[in-house]
Amino acid sequence: MPIAIINIMEGRDDEKKALLIEKVTDAICESLGSPIEAVRVIINEVPKSQFGIAGKSAKELGR
Repeated sequence: MPIAIINIMEGRDDEKKALLIEKVTDAICESLGSPIEAVRVIINEVPKSQFGIAGKSAKELGR
């Protein structure tokens, strides 16, 4: 059973996350030949204050 774990910065709406889940699932099925029922996708949303970019938090950078 393939499991994709994706870490993203908080702030995206449910529609975008649903599309991400769909596309990642499709890519796994296509590349590995896994049945769709066996694929799991986990999205972890990281607070902007805990997401670092070039030595600063995303919150500090106004992202």
